[in-house]
Parts: sequence; structure tokens; C-alpha cells
Amino acid sequence: MNNWKLLIGNKVLICAVTGWFVAQVLKTLIYMMIMKKFEPERLIGSGGMPSSHASTVCALATASGRVYGLGTFEFAVTVIMAIIVMHDAMGVRLETGKQAKLLNEIIATFKTLDGKVLTEEKLKEFVGHTPLQVFMGALLGIAIGFWMAGM
Repeated sequence: MNNWKLLIGNKVLICAVTGWFVAQVLKTLIYMMIMKKFEPERLIGSGGMPSSHASTVCALATASGRVYGLGTFEFAVTVIMAIIVMHDAMGVRLETGKQAKLLNEIIATFKTLDGKVLTEEKLKEFVGHTPLQVFMGALLGIAIGFWMAGM
């Protein structure tokens, strides 16, 4: 039982998990408002507004800075990790999503030509983030880190 108390008492961990959770809920609500339908995959899936990747790592870094101090190893590691994760979300992952969308269109075209396609599965298109999605996720995570780690 003591380990459970240690886990739920870890402000930095709780801030990071909350950053992810709030971003996923917001992402689902925004998707519902725009597309006029509920898509359960949005609650756990990648891509979309705001970036849960950015929200999670920025909440983590902000909380680390508030709990341990800006001159600490913990803060340095979490900031570098946040930069890498956000760069990846806007770079490789965004390009992967664009390629998946194009491949899905090609597969759909082949289906209309002769109906013979090796796969019926659509590739996942929501995997990366635009700079705006990452920026909004980062702001959300920073706000959560400041708010929760200061309690």
C-alpha cells in the first residue's frame, strides 16, 4: 500500500498524466464539435488538437522545474525530452500521417479500378501534429504543471 501512496503522491507524475488526460478529452471534444460525431479512438489516439504529446511532456517539465528547481538534473532531462518529443510530433510523425493519407487515397483509387487490393485496412492518418497543435498542447501542459505542482 505504501508504494501506491508514493505513486499518487508524486506531483510530477500526476501532472504529466493529467496533461495527457486533459489533452485527450479536449481533443475528443474538439473533434466532436468539428466532425459532428463521437469517435472513441480520439480518447486514446494520436494526432489532433491539442497535442497530448506536448501537453504531457510540458506538464512533466514544468512540474519538475517547480518541484525540484530550474537548476536541477530532473528539470534538465525533462526539458530536453520535451523538446525531442515535440520536434518528433511535428516532424516524422506529421509526415507519416501525410503519407498514410496519400496511400489511403491510392488504395481507394485501385479499389475503384479493379477491386483487387491486398489490404482492406486503412492506414492511420492521425499520428502527428501541426505546429499549432503542438503549441496549444505545450501551453496546456505548462498551465497544468504550474497549477498542479504549485498545490
